[in-house]
Amino acid sequence: MANIIEITDFQSPELDVYARLTENQLLNRHEPEKGIFIAESPKVIERALTAGYQPISFLVENKHLDGEAKEILTSCPDIPVYTAEFDVLTKLTGFQLTRGMLCAMHRPSLPSVEDVCKNAKRIAVLENVVNPTNVGAIFRSAAALHMDGVLLTSGCSNPLYRRAIRVSMGTVFQIPWTFLGATDDTPHYVTMLKQMGFTTAAMALRKDSVPIDYPALVSEDKLAIILGTEGEGLESSTIENADYTVLIPMSHNVDSLNVAAASAVAFWQLRKPV
Repeated sequence: MANIIEITDFQSPELDVYARLTENQLLNRHEPEKGIFIAESPKVIERALTAGYQPISFLVENKHLDGEAKEILTSCPDIPVYTAEFDVLTKLTGFQLTRGMLCAMHRPSLPSVEDVCKNAKRIAVLENVVNPTNVGAIFRSAAALHMDGVLLTSGCSNPLYRRAIRVSMGTVFQIPWTFLGATDDTPHYVTMLKQMGFTTAAMALRKDSVPIDYPALVSEDKLAIILGTEGEGLESSTIENADYTVLIPMSHNVDSLNVAAASAVAFWQLRKPV
């Protein structure tokens, strides 16, 4: 039996995670072990639970208690379920809930770079991709198009921001990922990936770039595909350290694709042959 709690007090501190805390407050950079994230919609929440993420509470529109949310809530009988009518929840959160359901969850400890890369043949690397929509879309493509893991520099938007999770359709819970070290004492991450046996391919619009269908790329046993920030692209040091610079040939005088669209093309073209 689910632990149903009708909302009567908008100022209840248990509702702060849904109504009053920002993404950065939820992230809790000073005490990351206490960090929280919000998953939205039954499908996304189910993927998080299946992956072992631990729920704190649910926020559910009344009409969904016996609908799509029922099976999830039944599987978490001891977790508080805050509920109200549509208008009340929209007023509380400031937005319409996707399929009438949110879940606050504990942020897990992230794996090491070595653990993410240990058995991987294809790794996606995101360098300073700041838009959470793009991060979410790249994760969805990475999971669908045969990437084994994702590494992010410290300048990237966090994959567990609510919008990134929603755009990814919960694939952030299905593919291994972690952040690269950010201290000046660590070697450039491209060098580190090479030391781990990866050939590195930097997606960059340069005259010396090879086209994405360059035969040698696909034949590489272990390949790291590096994608840069929106607009400015990759750091020059990243390009200089990479084994290849790679471009997607364009037509009709289009200079480039959005980074999320480019990732889908790159992941499909450069996937490991079966």
